[in-house]
Amino acid sequence: MSDMELKDKLKTYRISQSEYEKINEVLGRPPEGVEWALFSALWSEHCSYKSSRVHLKNLFSKSKRVLQSFGENAGVIDLDQGEKVAFKMESHNHPSFIEPYQGAATGVGGILRDIFTMGARPIALANYLCFGNPKAHRMSRLVEGVVAGISGYGNCVGVPTITGQTEFHSSYDTNILVNALAVGYFGAKDPVVTSVASGEGNLVVYVGAKTGRDGVHGASMASESFDESSESKRPTVQIGDPFFEKLLIESCLEVIRKDLVVAIQDMGAAGITSSSFEMASKGDVGFEIHLDEVPLRDPSMGPEEILLSESQERMLLVCTPENLKPIQEVFSRWGLDAHPIGKVISERRVILHWHKEVISDLDPHVLTENAPMYERPFKPWAYPFKKSELSLSLEIKELKSTLMSQVKSAMGTSRRWIYRQYDQRVGAKTARDCDSSLSVQRLPESGRALSLVLGCRPYMMRLDAFLGGADSIFEPALQMAVKGFEPLAVTDCLNFGNPEKSEIMSEFVASLKGMSQACESLVSPIISGNVSFYNETEGKNITSTPSTGLVGLKENLDLPKDHFQNSGDEIFLVRLPLVSTWGLAGEAQSLKEFVGEVDFSKASKFVKAWTQFAAKEGGSLSTRLVGKYGLGYALFRMSTEDLGARVQFGEWAQTDRDWVKENLYEVLVSAPQGHLNVQSLQTHFGNDVKVWKLGESVPGQLEFVNQDRSQSALTTDVWLAYETGWREHFEKLS
Repeated sequence: MSDMELKDKLKTYRISQSEYEKINEVLGRPPEGVEWALFSALWSEHCSYKSSRVHLKNLFSKSKRVLQSFGENAGVIDLDQGEKVAFKMESHNHPSFIEPYQGAATGVGGILRDIFTMGARPIALANYLCFGNPKAHRMSRLVEGVVAGISGYGNCVGVPTITGQTEFHSSYDTNILVNALAVGYFGAKDPVVTSVASGEGNLVVYVGAKTGRDGVHGASMASESFDESSESKRPTVQIGDPFFEKLLIESCLEVIRKDLVVAIQDMGAAGITSSSFEMASKGDVGFEIHLDEVPLRDPSMGPEEILLSESQERMLLVCTPENLKPIQEVFSRWGLDAHPIGKVISERRVILHWHKEVISDLDPHVLTENAPMYERPFKPWAYPFKKSELSLSLEIKELKSTLMSQVKSAMGTSRRWIYRQYDQRVGAKTARDCDSSLSVQRLPESGRALSLVLGCRPYMMRLDAFLGGADSIFEPALQMAVKGFEPLAVTDCLNFGNPEKSEIMSEFVASLKGMSQACESLVSPIISGNVSFYNETEGKNITSTPSTGLVGLKENLDLPKDHFQNSGDEIFLVRLPLVSTWGLAGEAQSLKEFVGEVDFSKASKFVKAWTQFAAKEGGSLSTRLVGKYGLGYALFRMSTEDLGARVQFGEWAQTDRDWVKENLYEVLVSAPQGHLNVQSLQTHFGNDVKVWKLGESVPGQLEFVNQDRSQSALTTDVWLAYETGWREHFEKLS
């Protein structure tokens, strides 16, 4: 092979010169034939985690509840009383930017397969979405396509989408984020299965949809930055069929619960290549695969296309020979095929046949365990801010106009126009859905409450990566704690730019450190997740965005409400003074105060104290975590069209600007007259917090009283602006 031919080959398969040299070293020769495709896929960033593995091993990932953690299709935790849940979060950023509908839809389908592959029945979906400026090129089409793809797949497959988070910022103008999360449920008699292959002579069985050309080279496409040619990559985006997926869910769960399966894995990124090599590698066994036996949509497909196809709704399972017929009977009853394509062998080799020819014979460890692991250069994180270092150029002329601008902004307006497209109640287990500050599902056997909350405030990452990482854990943990839930475990989706840039790796490492320390302080381990690098277009990186999903447990469904309940209810503020920022129009402008390293023990103590307090008080209270836009916006979100609040200026808010100041972390709580007081709250939460009475709920208006002057807004006006504000940003979707 000439130097020019080699250069073209490396470019085609997205293999670097140093990686080519390593392939030569591990094989003792240059790669041949389909081996180029195998190394291209499994050594890609998307499959190998070659830039992140060295850091991910430092994450806090253990607790007494963890049954399965990293290395499997999804994490699994024990909920006691025989019940368990599996959950995981994954990205589909690159495909969704190229082809928004199918990219988002297949992201939902893929995360569902990761869940039921474990033997869990999917019970909930969620999504974390980041879009650019609404007026940016193609943004309306991207928003419309992504939301339609999520709803189109989730609604048809019969799994409710019960919560989500949507961000808007110009850093996502040319690289949107689409992160999908799914939760699955195990009853007391439901087994947990793995992807660890075993048993010489056992059969390797292909089940599900036929293989087509969609998604070929999808894994390597998701491992590089975008440029002006991104539109040409549309053929690498997969095409999903939710109705087929529904059949696959039922048939797979049936064979798993009949104990007919030894191991099973979704054919996700890199398709049959990743599933076969990873299953063999985990089990320390070999596979003999006949690619000419793979069911095809197009008989003209060659072995490389078959190996790299990412056609959807396909699984690979291992079973004993005597269980093949019962498995085929189950799949046939659901209208699906289950076709043996190979067998397990004792020698740790994956041997690929094409008709009568052996086209590859490799140790699976070469492609999995021995994949490159880079220690990309990064700088130790230095806190960029010191206390009161930053000045503030934020003018508040009138609280009412400021509040109205907040509720009309892309970041502050209602998300109902998005989540009204989702079926949130299918399955009849949803107790609280997207209309609530956190979603809740009723566990089928025990009747207990399971909560699901998403986290990550990108503007915190723009201010400080370590603090932003910690906040992506503490903020959702506190969100569920103020409703009485104990946060149990975490999944994440780490969305970052180009890891070859030291500043990006510095943010990545710092945010992981913040996340891990926060999880350890809460004893809420990270048990599954995904890394998405190269979220970069023509050199412009996204805001580093480590999104998270937390699950929590409560013994009953007696939860504090989201809104004021009665006129005359007293309103209190409970604040843990850690960090405060100034926010307006969807962007934290600066840090007002920074107290050095976050005191994790104080933050975790605050979360646990709220879990105890809210669980005890239940529905007699209304609670809300103060978040974006600060205290004034949070008071509005606690109001209804008929019921608002009259609050005083004071130590908690001495100027108009203080009502848009965010403090990490503070909570609004309202209760009937005489039910709570400052002293009782101070006693429960301790001396680390500050407690004030702000005022009381009143009919029909939000009123801010400062000695000789009062500013007010009708709640009906503010709610109308909140519910219709999105139309100013997305006229084409109206």
